[in-house]
Formats: sequence, C-alpha cells, structure tokens
Amino acid sequence: MIAKKQDAALTSAEDLSVTWYSLSADEVLNRLDTTSVKGLTASEVEKRQQIHGLNQLREKPRATFLQLVFAQLKSFVIILLIVAAVISMILGEWVDSGAILLIVILNAVLGVIQESRAEEALAALKKMAAPDAQVMRDGKRISVPSHQLVPGDIVFLEAGNFVPADLRLLEAVNMRVEEAALTGESVPVQKNASLTLEVKSSLGDRKNTVYMGTVISYGRGHGVVTSTGMHTQLGLIANMLQSVHEEETPLQKRLDQLGKTLGWACLIVCAIVFGVGILEGGNPLELFMIAVSLAIAAVPEGLPAIVTISLALGMQEMIKRHALIRRLSSVETLGSATIICSDKTGTLTQNEMTVTRIWVAGQFVEVTGQGYAPKGEFKVDGKKVDLDQFPAVKSALWVGALNNDALLEETSGDDETEYRMIGDPTEGSILVAAYKAGAGSKALNNAYPRKNEVPFDSERKRMITIHTIANPKLDDISPFVDSTYKNMQVVAVKGAPDVVLKLCNQMQSTDGKSAAPLDEAGRKQILDANDLMTKDALRVIGVAYRLVNDTPTELNSKDLEKDLIFAGLIGMIDPARPEVKPALLTAAKAGIRTLMITGDYPNTARAIAESIGLLRPGHKVLTGAQLDEIDDKQLIIEVEETDVFARVSPEHKMRIVNALQANGEVVAMTGDGVNDAPAIKQADIGVSMGITGTDVAKDTADMVLTDDNYVSIVSAVEQGRIIYANIRKFVYYLISCNMGEILIIFLPTAFGKLLFPELTTEQLSPLVPVQLLWLNLISDGAPALALGTEKGDPDIMDQKPRPPKEPIINKQMAIGVVIQTLAIAGVTLFAFWRGLMHTDIPLATRLPYAETMAFLTLSASELLRAFTARSERYPLLKIGVFSNKWMNWAVLLSFVLLLAVVYVPFLNPVFQTTPLGWTEWSMILPLLLIPSVVAEITKWALYGRKRK
Repeated sequence: MIAKKQDAALTSAEDLSVTWYSLSADEVLNRLDTTSVKGLTASEVEKRQQIHGLNQLREKPRATFLQLVFAQLKSFVIILLIVAAVISMILGEWVDSGAILLIVILNAVLGVIQESRAEEALAALKKMAAPDAQVMRDGKRISVPSHQLVPGDIVFLEAGNFVPADLRLLEAVNMRVEEAALTGESVPVQKNASLTLEVKSSLGDRKNTVYMGTVISYGRGHGVVTSTGMHTQLGLIANMLQSVHEEETPLQKRLDQLGKTLGWACLIVCAIVFGVGILEGGNPLELFMIAVSLAIAAVPEGLPAIVTISLALGMQEMIKRHALIRRLSSVETLGSATIICSDKTGTLTQNEMTVTRIWVAGQFVEVTGQGYAPKGEFKVDGKKVDLDQFPAVKSALWVGALNNDALLEETSGDDETEYRMIGDPTEGSILVAAYKAGAGSKALNNAYPRKNEVPFDSERKRMITIHTIANPKLDDISPFVDSTYKNMQVVAVKGAPDVVLKLCNQMQSTDGKSAAPLDEAGRKQILDANDLMTKDALRVIGVAYRLVNDTPTELNSKDLEKDLIFAGLIGMIDPARPEVKPALLTAAKAGIRTLMITGDYPNTARAIAESIGLLRPGHKVLTGAQLDEIDDKQLIIEVEETDVFARVSPEHKMRIVNALQANGEVVAMTGDGVNDAPAIKQADIGVSMGITGTDVAKDTADMVLTDDNYVSIVSAVEQGRIIYANIRKFVYYLISCNMGEILIIFLPTAFGKLLFPELTTEQLSPLVPVQLLWLNLISDGAPALALGTEKGDPDIMDQKPRPPKEPIINKQMAIGVVIQTLAIAGVTLFAFWRGLMHTDIPLATRLPYAETMAFLTLSASELLRAFTARSERYPLLKIGVFSNKWMNWAVLLSFVLLLAVVYVPFLNPVFQTTPLGWTEWSMILPLLLIPSVVAEITKWALYGRKRK
C-alpha cells in the first residue's frame, strides 16, 4: 500500500498539468507523500532522483568549430566561388584559383570570429539557481547542494535566498519575493501560504508559490518542492529557448537570393557562349576558359568579405550609440523593423519606484524628480509650494520615513553623485520623498529611535513601528519639536489606505500637527482621493500616527492601533523614462509601431502607455487572461488593434511575437528579464538591457543596450537603416560592374568575329580571369568598403521601413544597374575597339594594348563612379564630392595600385598588361567620366522629384 502511494506521488510530481497552487497545503503534502515535520528519507530521495534526475537545466549541444565554419560556406555565392576555384586549379590557373580561395577563407575566418559566441543562455539560467538549500530530511534540517533537490523535499527560505526549485509554500512570514525577472512585476510580491487559488490564476498572481531563480527580498518561510529541473517555470523557459528556431535575417535571405540569381544568370550566359563558340568551330578548352572568365565576372568575389567587414564597422558604430551587437548579420535587421515589442519595467520605465503625488488635508500635492536622487519640488496646481507654509506634507512623509526599513546609499559617480536603494522599492520611494522634503536618515534615527515594531503581513496589510521622541530638533520635517513632547512615543502606521483609515478617528490638519475629528464626510473624501490616485495607476499607501506616553505597552495590544490620526495618502509609480516619449514619436515617424508587453497590472500599464503616447486612441489593452480565451487565428487579428498586453506569461509573449510575424511584421523584442528570453529569441531581432538585464536575456539577445535607454533603440534603428543603405550602395556598385563585365566578355566572344574574323574566340575576350579578379577584389573592393562608412541620407528616419519581402535589388536599383551596365560595357568595349583599330602596329602587338586599354578604362571609370554611388537618391554635389575621407583614400590607393599593375615590369606577365603611352591615354581619358555622368542623370530621373 505504501509503495503504491509513493508511486502515485512520483507520478503526480511528473505531471505538469497539476496546478499545485490550486491545492491546499495538506493536499500537496499528501499527493507528494511527504510531511513538513520530517521531510523525505534518504532512501526516498535517492529513489526520486533516479526518476526525476538532478535539479538542473539541460543544455542544448553547442555548435562545433567545424559546424561554425560550414555555416559560413553555405551561401550560394561562396559555393560558386569554390567551384570556380576548383575548375581554375584543374585547368592550371593557379593564380586565379589561389586568389579565389583566399577570398573564401578570409570570409569564413571573419564570419567565425565575429559569430562564434557560445550559447550561454542555459548556463546563465544555471547560475541563477542557488548553490545550496536548507532542507528537512529524516527529521533533521540540513544543507544540501540545490541540484540534489527532489519533489517532496521541504525547503526553508529566508531573506536574501535564491529559490532553488518551484515550491508550494507551507509557511510565509512577511515573505516578499522579487519576481521581476520572471514575471515582470516591478515590486516584490507578498506571499501567503494559506491561500488556495483558482486553476486559471496567472503566474504573477500565484501568491502561495515561489519559483526557481527568484529572490526572497523580505521575511522567511518554508515550502515543499513541487517541480525540479526542466519541469520548473525556469526550465519551461529553457525548453522554449531550445525549441525556438533561429530564422535567417532579411539581409541573409536577400544576399542568398541575390547570389542564386547571379549564379543562374551566369550559368545561362556561360552555356550560350559555349554553345555559340562550339557552333562556330571554337576550341572547347578555350571556350571553357572564357566560361570561367564569365563566372568570375558574374560573381562579386569581394561581396561576402565586404559585407562582413562593413557589418563589423557598423557594429563599432553601434557601440558608440550604446548598442552592442552580438551577431553581425543582425546589425541591419533592426533597421528593417516594423514593430518594437517592449517590456515596461526597466525599459520604458526607470525601474525605480517614485512618489509622484501626495494627498494631505484635502489637497493633492505633486512631487517632481527622477529615480532615487533626493532632488525635486512639491507643487500644487502646477505651482511650486514652500513646505514650511504647507507642513501637513512634511508630517505625512515624516510618518512614512519613520515606518520604513529602506536605506538610501550615496556613491560618487564619474560625473555626479549616484544613489542606490537598499530594501523594498515602495519604502525606498517614500524615503526619497521625505529626503526631498528635508529629512535625513541619520537625523530621523537619532531623533526618533525605533523601540519596537509589528512587521507588515498580507493579512493585516499594515506595518507598525514605535519610536521614542528623543531629540526632535535634529530633524527638519518633524511636526513635534517642542520639548514638551520629549520622551513620548510615536506610533507610526503604514499600509493599505482602507485598512489604515479604519483605525483612525482623527485627520491631520493643514498645520501638520493638530488634528480634527474624522467624520463620514472626511472618510469619503479620503477614499475618493484614493480612488483617483489608483485610477492613475499609482500604488497608494496610507500613513497615520498617534502619540502615547512612555509607559509599558504590550506590542500586540489593540490599544496601539486605536485613535490614530490619518496623516495622508502617498502615491508612487515606476515612472516612464522622460526621454522615451520623444523616442517613440521618432519611431512612429519612421513607420515603426511600438507595443508594450508586460507582466504588470493593466491599469498601471495603461497609465504608463498613455503618458508616453504609446497607447493610441481606439486601441486596446489586453490581459493574459483574455489571451487565454482566444485562439492564434483571432490573436493575429487582435495584435493589429492592441498596443498594450498586461499580466502576460512567457508563453503569451511567444504567441504575440508569432502573431505579429504571421502578419508579415519584422519584430524587434526588447526586454531584460528571464521571462523575456524565449520571445527575444523568437523575434527577428532580440534586444536586451545591459544594466538591468539578466544574463539569460543578454545571452539570448542579438543586441544588448549598454545604457538601458529606449533612445538607444531608436538610434540603433537609424544606424541599422544606414548600414543596410550602405550595403545596398556597394551591392549596386559591385553588381553593375559585374554585369558590365559579363557584357564586356559576352558580346565580343559571341559577335566579335563579325568585325575581327582573324581573331580567335579567346583573343576576342577583352579581359582575362586574373584581371577580373583584380578588378573585383582590389579596384572595386576598397571603394566598396569606403561606401560602408557613409553617414546616411538626411531623411533616412523619415522613410517607412522596407517591405520585408523586398529584394535587395528593387525596381529602382534594377533600372540603375541596367543603365550602368550599358554605360560601363559601352565605354570599355569602345576602348577595346579603339585599341584593336590601332593599325600602325601589328595585330599581335595591338591585342595586348587593346586589352590593357579596356582594363584601364573599366577600372578607372569604376573608381570615379564610386563617388556617385555614395547616395542612391541625392546628387553628388549635395552630399559633397570629397566629404567621405575614406572614399578619397580608397580611390587614390586603388588608382596607384592600378598604375602599378600596368607599369611595374614584373607584374605585366602576371596580369597580362602592357605599359601604355600618351596616345592610348588620350583615347581613354574622355571615356572615364561617362558612367559617372550617366549615374547622376539616372538619380535625378528616378528620385529627383521625390526628395524633400
């Protein structure tokens, strides 16, 4: 019988559908076959460990070095390069083959170095688990490593402890738990072991349960382990992290699409040239070499390396803007984002509870200031008030500061004094407000030393402290400075307004010292004021006090809590960052919609969202409970009209991101807690906070904000757009050159015999493979890199996000590529023709001159055209011809190297060039500016009327 009961207990522990929070403590103990007095036996622990395993999180296998390298070689462009290198090697073209393989290796090395980051999310989750736990086993309280816990263990908790597993509480004495990292709750949650909750209770509302990885911030208690390892709430998040498939970024998809398009176009052209040559009786080997030349011409060899280097340069610029990119290919994704899903606590808000409103003696008083800095003003109807003329405010804060366990520490920062709060955030906010009114911590403690206290608990909903009036003149906000009060006692009460109000029969007057009888009208006035404050999402605390003689008084006596004087209401909130509102406006102007997704209460979320302009007129606020009532198809519709999601779980966040992506949105998910990690990984780009963010969120994210500032997100969006625009610039620059090279080789080899029948098909090719490689990697490569340093067009944040499915070469760029291809091919073939028509020298001598003229014309005209490629939409004169110093140096260096290839003797046989004289240069020079002039005319035709 006992064995059957134990087996049932083991089965229950494994059953994830059991809602332990909906069962009474006795029912939980019975189902887990354990007792709170003796706990489990050693043999039972061993048996359960064999079934459930260790209380730790399983880690997903990490990619090996070879897998990381292979990932860099999967793109279509890289595969084409490898094939071309192998073919060149077989044909004995060692220089060509070596150059191509060097580019492939360089690209792979850069990619592995930049992207080889270990998946530390699960390791960070493990770090959050407590190293040791206090448990009851065999009737003895002992310390064991937390990974040895099993369902049914009785675990003891106290302030400062990490929770080592998911526990159903059996006892909670004034226990408050910091759950912000798991649920998004901005203040510690009060726990109550005696509660039995509804089955549908959300994660943040389970007051009788504590979860692995959270922290006990106050009080003590003990509970029974219900879930361990991967079955805990933290484990479920780890499972979601492992199950999320990492999507390719839009840039990866577009570049791969471009590579495939170029590859297939290249194969078709090669087949045509080879077929035409065979029909004309050409040499198959020569035709094959021409096909290799075409392949080299079609594939932009430098593009993968240039993209990688440009992204790395962009990453450095991001760091200057307080955004650390953890994966290169994600740099541009934020620039294409259409939705930013933002957590509230610590992201849109300051994550510092702040008193913003006080009600005393029938009057509301606004309190200004930010965070924990004790600097601010008190205002009535928008006008600053002198608290010496309004002492009732001081009296209310005096009570709140006495009845307070928080401590404000002052530290010296780099530029100014910094403040750190120790203790409960709610109490801390009251203490800071008291400091703004003139109080001092040491002065308060010396003037009113605490004699005794009754701690806050969830049933009483109030806290009592008793202080002796020792030296009231030491404090600046005390209402009782007269020596007649010395050695009396102050009973200070702080708690839920309705509870505190019931204990009062007087209300403080405007002088802050005297009191008037509290009638029903006065009570209604206080409750109405409380309702107004709670509707504005303020957390409201009532404060009251009384003076008693210094006579022995039983601490639990009800005499302490009678005849209290109601001092006032203190309202606080985790306020929005002041810089968030303009950042949201900038994002909206750029066509980016921002959603708030939080674990906090809907009223609080709505108030913050309305104050910063995030919640648009007519749009909704949905709760996690409401999300549970709708299916995924309905959610896809709802996300279009909902700006705020409150009281949501990690699973809800995943559903929201999936619904947005199903609508074709490019989603950026910001957050800082463990609860944000799965949705961060699921989003197109995950953004974590660097200061307040947990290790889990940081290691899952693609981008980490080093200053936790929402403004940095918008700045990163701008930089992402600039990076993508720059990538488009050098793609346009390189592809138009490559397409020109294809025509330069294709047209003469296919139709050249009509003009020069005496030349072979191979001789009719103006460029040889090694010249094409030099052109693609050196002459074009350096200016293309310089294009990656452009600062962006002036109106880049006035443009809407790119359509997610728009190819990297859109309609306008395709038109430009076609026009440039014709211009480049035209001037190069004209130079080649002029060289061949140089009848003063024999044909055998003419041919090298003609090839070198074509090579120089193509290379030099491309260098000049790099200046016009600096903007797709704006004319060169408007952005400044020489305003990019890196472009100036790149063009100069490339031109010097080009001259070296032509005029350094030992390089002539390698690159098959011949030194040219002034006669040949006089033919070339008029041709060099033609592609640049055509590019500027094309810009004006395509964009001239659309620019502001």
